[in-house]
Amino acid sequence: MTEKQKALIEAKANVLKALGHPTRLWMSEQLADGEKCVCELAASIDADFSTVSKHLLVLKQAGVVADEKRGKQVYYSLRVPCILNFMPCVEAVIKAKAEEHLNLL
Repeated sequence: MTEKQKALIEAKANVLKALGHPTRLWMSEQLADGEKCVCELAASIDADFSTVSKHLLVLKQAGVVADEKRGKQVYYSLRVPCILNFMPCVEAVIKAKAEEHLNLL
């Protein structure tokens, strides 16, 4: 593996790691519907602002979300909306695994 290939694989892994936490994945899916402020996300999951902000920072550092400060509020949006296009494939894997387990019964 070349250094360039290694760097690309590591960058891909960082994006997947950022999305690998249930709360961050949920937030990303919420942002697929349009930008949201921290307050909206915090209210939806009944979490404090600092916890939500920390999750959003991880997503921002991975390049998944962008932010824009407006007054006292920070609004987040998906930087590249197609990031979640692989979810139907993930769901197909889950379904195939469930069907495999059902066939064992």
